Amino acid sequence: MKIGVFDSGLGGLTVVQAMTQVIKGAQIFYVADTKNAPYGEKTPEQILQYSLNITKYLIDTYKIDALILACNTATSSAIKHLRETYPSLIIIGTEPGIKPAIEQTDTGKIGVLATPATLQGDKYQKLTQVLSSQKSVDIYEQACPGLVEQIEKGEMNSEETKALLEKWLKPMRENNVDTIVLGCTHYPLVSQSIEHIMDCNVSLIHTGEAISKHLLTLGSQKGHLNEGDLEVHIHTTGEIQIEIIDSIIETYVNIHPIDVENN
Repeated sequence: MKIGVFDSGLGGLTVVQAMTQVIKGAQIFYVADTKNAPYGEKTPEQILQYSLNITKYLIDTYKIDALILACNTATSSAIKHLRETYPSLIIIGTEPGIKPAIEQTDTGKIGVLATPATLQGDKYQKLTQVLSSQKSVDIYEQACPGLVEQIEKGEMNSEETKALLEKWLKPMRENNVDTIVLGCTHYPLVSQSIEHIMDCNVSLIHTGEAISKHLLTLGSQKGHLNEGDLEVHIHTTGEIQIEIIDSIIETYVNIHPIDVENN
């Protein structure tokens, strides 16, 4: 099975890392669209075009069998169009884990950290409306502008990043939030800081494992045996911090600079 995965930067590698624990006998082609990062502060039209360009590149170059949108923002803006354009392709998106958060919370108070675009998107709004109507919960939403950029620069543990998180998390801590949804695939990279600032037994919800299991199910239905070695190839449209890759995923083949816009 050939699997294409993309995100606006390196955050989606947290999904790839989860995939390496579940998927075997496959090739993963990851595109970090660092040239256009962050997606969370772009228009839906821009995000859709980036997504179309990358998907076309992955199909034309690697004949992928499956596509993972390892980005909440891209999923909200592009997945419906991509599924209509490529109906025979396995396409799996990423969305904030509101459902497992509602199932796990003891206090009934849930925090959501996400990009501005994700929180404003119709997909997220409909999801929270439906799920919160099924169980009485209080949801504390927090947009995190600038956090993706800090992570992409390798400043996960800098004082500036910690100060941003402290400001955003203070209301959640004061309101006894016990479960926080990490609504961006970059955010697991600052999970230790989040846990430290919350200063309690907080559950952090991210969706890499669920995506991996869903991919295995859909792939198996199309004949994937899930046996043998797994290869990971990383592509980037702009500059990246190699150290971040090393901190997320233990093995990769090599890094390819690419131009998806002129594919």
